[in-house]
Amino acid sequence: MQAIPYGTWVPGHVSPTARDQPAAAAAASVQKLVSENAVIVVGRRGCCMIHVVTRLLLGHGVNPAVFDVDEDDEAAVVVELRKMMTMVGDQNAINNWPQFPVVFVGGKLFGGLERVMATHISGELVPVLKAAGALWL
Repeated sequence: MQAIPYGTWVPGHVSPTARDQPAAAAAASVQKLVSENAVIVVGRRGCCMIHVVTRLLLGHGVNPAVFDVDEDDEAAVVVELRKMMTMVGDQNAINNWPQFPVVFVGGKLFGGLERVMATHISGELVPVLKAAGALWL
């Protein structure tokens, strides 16, 4: 017997690569998805690091929403992410642009690949995911 592979499907998710969707709408949909999902991974379309983060989260039993950013929409999405970071008082937003992939947990910026991996290795990732409602165990 072989396991059935599963992917992420977000209800109402509109791909930012749809040509009829302007970049501003793609950026706005990121904010909407962050508010509607316990865990979301935002990154460049085709980036292998999105795959790494997603697989790690799937291994913990979390099915994160994944928002692939097309190259044409990247600037607008990064500006929106930076606005979201400054609204919550993240001092990093003043000095640094967000680097993809960006992971949001519980509606708040969690960090990138390095932060996810560091908290996984230290054993702190599961409690963070439980607190956000992404895990029920």
